[in-house]
Amino acid sequence: MFARLHLVRHGEVHNPDGVVYADLPGFPLSALGRAQAAATAEHLADEGITVLVTSPLDRARETAGFLARRLGIEAVADSGLTEWGLSMRWAGEPWLDLDRRFPGEVAAYAADPSDLPFVAESLDDVAKRMTAVVTTWGNRHPGAIAAVVSHQDPIHALRRSLCGRGFADFHADKPTHAAVVTLQPSTGGWTEISSWVPDVASAPFPPPTADLTDGR
Repeated sequence: MFARLHLVRHGEVHNPDGVVYADLPGFPLSALGRAQAAATAEHLADEGITVLVTSPLDRARETAGFLARRLGIEAVADSGLTEWGLSMRWAGEPWLDLDRRFPGEVAAYAADPSDLPFVAESLDDVAKRMTAVVTTWGNRHPGAIAAVVSHQDPIHALRRSLCGRGFADFHADKPTHAAVVTLQPSTGGWTEISSWVPDVASAPFPPPTADLTDGR
């Protein structure tokens, strides 16, 4: 098991057309996202991180690259840290067209993301695959301090699951772009000891009630 775990959301993405980019290629960080990633790397520079694992998607790998260069370690991609399958369902669609193309689905997500029968991968499934990644890498590097770079809802699902908080009120306190949530082991599980956001922040798009996973 890791001695400490930093959960890092990727920086803001260049997405001028406002589409759900999900797992699509060709969506790098914006200039603001790069500034956020650099600030996060600086924030974590003295934390003693020796293990850096990232989602394979472009925006996460680019964010992890800032950390890797600042920390002087290699970032390793793990497919278990990828985006939630829910966003893949809407991939390439403009956010503003979702209600027309997928009637009722955004409202269902806003009401209770843990109960979405139209999605093959449940929120519980996301938490389990994310936990499996943490467990696997923690067993490989027991006692190490690690950073994991992933996406908004997968990170939030992992955070709540590891800390035994469940998914009620899931939309509260989600990590913003390039935010860091820090956990450490405690008796029978994990405890969240801090959360941090970079000074540079992005304006929300779309509105919070439609803020599915990370696809913006």
